[in-house]
Amino acid sequence: MILYIGSDHAGYSLKEYLKNHLQQHGYEILDVGVHSETPADYPDIAHTLTAQLVQETRPALGILICGTGIGMCIAANKRPGIRAANASEPVSAALAREHNNANILCLGARVVGPELARATVEAFLRTGFSPEERHHRRVQKLELIGGDLKSHTEPLK
Repeated sequence: MILYIGSDHAGYSLKEYLKNHLQQHGYEILDVGVHSETPADYPDIAHTLTAQLVQETRPALGILICGTGIGMCIAANKRPGIRAANASEPVSAALAREHNNANILCLGARVVGPELARATVEAFLRTGFSPEERHHRRVQKLELIGGDLKSHTEPLK
């Protein structure tokens, strides 16, 4: 499993901690930055990571980290094919994978400490997408919606 990881300056320390932990557990990590605590704009990192993730031909997931995880999540979800979830604990991270087939986990370095972040990432990575048809149907509807919600006034079938 390929794992892309990126952060802005607020998430740099947590990114480095998680990257080290994941490498020790055999994950191939592709770090898209930042590489210091020099101020950086989270949309730039989210754009870089999502562009590489959607072009990846092998199974891959991503982790994005900023101060709250919210900015990264908003930015990442702008790209078609991305289902980013902001989670602050393991249960939400696992359910994001299981029910929503999330392919990016967004974390807030100012919200969770290193150990809780590690447990949240581990839950995200060990959980697969549910085989239940209802979850597949719902994710397909997400893909249909795209960016123009105004054209979808009736429930999707």
